[in-house]
Amino acid sequence: MAKIKIKAKLKGDVITAKVMIPHAMLTYDQAKSKGVEANFITHITGMVGDKVVYELSTSQFLSKNPTLKFKFKNAKKGEELTINTVDLSGAKQTAKKKIK
Repeated sequence: MAKIKIKAKLKGDVITAKVMIPHAMLTYDQAKSKGVEANFITHITGMVGDKVVYELSTSQFLSKNPTLKFKFKNAKKGEELTINTVDLSGAKQTAKKKIK
C-alpha cells in the first residue's frame, strides 16, 4: 500500500492541510462486478498531539485515491499533523508530517 501524502502550512493563525490517501475505494457494485469484496475508507482522523482537528466518517462515495483539504487553528509551526485511516476490511494507515 502506498503512503499517505500530507502538506500542512501555517498562514497567520490558520493551518491548511492537504492530504492524498492512496486507496482503491471499491464500492459494492464495483466489487460485485469484479468478484471481490468491497473495500473503502470508513474513517479518517487528523490529530495534532492528542487533539482531534479533523474527523470524517465516510462511505463508498469517495473516489479512488481521495484528496482532502481542510483548515484548522490552534496549532504551531513544527508540531506534527497525524492522519489515521481505517477501511472496511479493518486495515489501518497512519502518516505524520510537521506543520511548516
